[in-house]
Amino acid sequence: MTLDNDLIAKARRTKAPRDVVQAFLVNSGKDTVRRAAEALVAEDATYISLNLDNPELAQIEPWTGTRQGRQVYIDTFSNVGTYWEVNDFRVTDVLADGELVAVFGQFTYTSVEVGHRFTSPFAIKARVENGLITFFQFMEDTYASARSFRKSGSWEVHNNGRRFQVG
Repeated sequence: MTLDNDLIAKARRTKAPRDVVQAFLVNSGKDTVRRAAEALVAEDATYISLNLDNPELAQIEPWTGTRQGRQVYIDTFSNVGTYWEVNDFRVTDVLADGELVAVFGQFTYTSVEVGHRFTSPFAIKARVENGLITFFQFMEDTYASARSFRKSGSWEVHNNGRRFQVG
């Protein structure tokens, strides 16, 4: 993926929250995210990935939870491109209201380690202040993404009087 300097330049010029978030997403590949984050993300920005704090999930997907700083954006998006092959990432809707931006879409990834492919919807809530992302919350089908790394094993589930095996 090559850096789209035109979108980054437009975002820096307009400082419009919608432009900033879209320019960041277009440039969020593992080879371009560093330069995009340096241009579009505040140094002390908050990033929430999938949950607020879940140590068990963090063992599977170490970037999950609430973190601070521009480097977190670089590490997180770089890891996505390292742990999975990005088969498709499609934005379907972008809504902006003042500093807030909501993004919806879907992606298809294949885990590099075990080759499991999955498709998930995603939702993003972002806040942009003075042309820089200061808050970014990314939600997806966490069960599907974590399951894409499972090589073997199963769970016995007990739920509302029902018992069954998963996996």
